[in-house]
Amino acid sequence: MDRVEPAVRSRIMSSVSTADTGPELTVRKALHALGFRYRLHAKELPGRPDIVLPRYRTIVFVNGCFWHAHAGCRYGRLPKSRLGYWAPKIQANKERDSRNISDLERFGWRVVTVWQCQTRSPSALEAAVGCVVRVAARG
Repeated sequence: MDRVEPAVRSRIMSSVSTADTGPELTVRKALHALGFRYRLHAKELPGRPDIVLPRYRTIVFVNGCFWHAHAGCRYGRLPKSRLGYWAPKIQANKERDSRNISDLERFGWRVVTVWQCQTRSPSALEAAVGCVVRVAARG
């Protein structure tokens, strides 16, 4: 059972941002500092990727651990309440992510996913951005 009124819950959920989130801004700032230039939220590409490095044919998705069910992450666990609502919603997100990544790879793009939890500490962020750099350099 939800603890807040439906109108309040609707307002809360509508305020959840899908673009220019804190983790996304952190990754963008780190990439920019390394000299990478990118496009944001390319509408013409499947999944509307967060960061597109056209020169390197590389896509970066910055995923929230909860919304995309990051396996093994303490932030990626399903809530204990309203499991009938959350489980299908999160599963649909995972399936859509998989479909979008497959489509992008079929079109010749390399895809890297950076998780929200990787942006929480400097060392984890450095490792995640290093992975993006290595993938981009393969091109």
